[in-house]
Amino acid sequence: MLEKIRPTIAILSKEMIEKVIDEALEILETVGVHVANEEAKRLLRERRCRVAERVLIPRDLVEECLKTTPPSIRVYDREGEAALVLEKDNVYFDPGSSVLQFLDYEKMEVRKPLTQDFADFARVTARMENIRAQSTAMVCSDVPKEIFDSYRLYIALCHCHKPVVTGIFRKASLPFMLELLKMVRGGSKALSEKPLALFDACPSPPLKWDDLTAQSVIDCAREGVPSEFISMPLAGATAPVTLLGAIVQHTAECLSGIVIGQTANPGAPLIWGGSPAVFDMRAGTTPMGAIETMMIDAAYAQIGKHLALPTHAYMGPSDSKLVDFQGGFESGMGTILAALAGINVVSGAGMLNFENCQSIEKLILDNEICGMAYRMIEGISQRDEPIALNLFRAVSTPRDDFLTLDHTLKWFGEEQYIPGLVVDRHSGDLGGLAEKPSAADRAHERAKKILAEDDPKPIREELGKELRELMKREGERYGMAQLPVASPR
Repeated sequence: MLEKIRPTIAILSKEMIEKVIDEALEILETVGVHVANEEAKRLLRERRCRVAERVLIPRDLVEECLKTTPPSIRVYDREGEAALVLEKDNVYFDPGSSVLQFLDYEKMEVRKPLTQDFADFARVTARMENIRAQSTAMVCSDVPKEIFDSYRLYIALCHCHKPVVTGIFRKASLPFMLELLKMVRGGSKALSEKPLALFDACPSPPLKWDDLTAQSVIDCAREGVPSEFISMPLAGATAPVTLLGAIVQHTAECLSGIVIGQTANPGAPLIWGGSPAVFDMRAGTTPMGAIETMMIDAAYAQIGKHLALPTHAYMGPSDSKLVDFQGGFESGMGTILAALAGINVVSGAGMLNFENCQSIEKLILDNEICGMAYRMIEGISQRDEPIALNLFRAVSTPRDDFLTLDHTLKWFGEEQYIPGLVVDRHSGDLGGLAEKPSAADRAHERAKKILAEDDPKPIREELGKELRELMKREGERYGMAQLPVASPR
């Protein structure tokens, strides 16, 4: 049998990759980065960095820290089952995080998310077979702002079994969020051995680590919990306008994060990620659906792979405000390109409006795009020897066809990705098109069916009670007597 190939895409040449890394190292050594966190500055000073208004990081320290950064991270679900292996060209999709808007499809309006919205979103995510992780996707507006970040994690853990991508808004939140995770896993050691969550850490462009983000990286490193860097250079605004210049900045920011994490705890799990964009000079926006944004993503992922690091990117969001044609083609392009680039964690399913809005209907449609992306990177296999010669001998008369062959029944399910019914592949009468349901309408009906069914992997009753009691006490600290209740549909 002939060996199949895995389809891939490369944006940068080997020479470009090496030059970008070299310039980034030079920037760190001679220009430096702003670090607002005192503990991070102390750690860096102890490792020969020159700490003044900027922190200058020696090239050899960066190279030393790269050697101690793990090339692979295993992530587990709420039940302790293996879920993700972040290494090489493995690809996993998750919804985007931290939106402040929710598309209410019944009312066709965008509004602030509520607890019920996020609980429904998490329950639907649990049923999306091609979306292998969940996220703290929404900021629920019906709780105090002091628990915006931790409450998201609580809702995610209660309503979906998949591993979760999360992050903090306040330094004070991280110990409590780690406590939630330790309660699920059974302690600090168990959480370190079987991580359940990835914590996003977003440096501020250009070349800044604020107090909050640096502390998150340090504390997660010490707990053995993976940090996922979300470097966000905006080409033409907060980064050089050239795509390669923005990639140099991304590289410098992530390398400085590697140093912070490894000086806190050598061997700490870290992910080379981001959410960069080009800056649209006409609209004054940061389009995630721009092809140049996707080119930056795929290119910086190449650099992460060159450095033997797990990778992440926001590739899959759309800038559209509705679940429409623009939403489909932007998300389709990004998802397919991310899969071809072999990016380990691909965030953005369900997202609209420049990463500001989540839609359950778009999540369901994006799940089908992700399924097609998985089929794409499986490549084409030789199933038989000879490939087809014997089949043509079996259908030698004009009345013969391939539909009735045992060979067809054996292989069609392996050869084709069969989408759900939200994808319309049926022929039929084209009359009355105005009354026919759109793809978004079909996705909405699918969501209603999912939410009417029992959770296939519900949280253990005792664990759910313990998490709720812990979250209730945290809410009471900030004046919330009772937590909102998410009702079954």
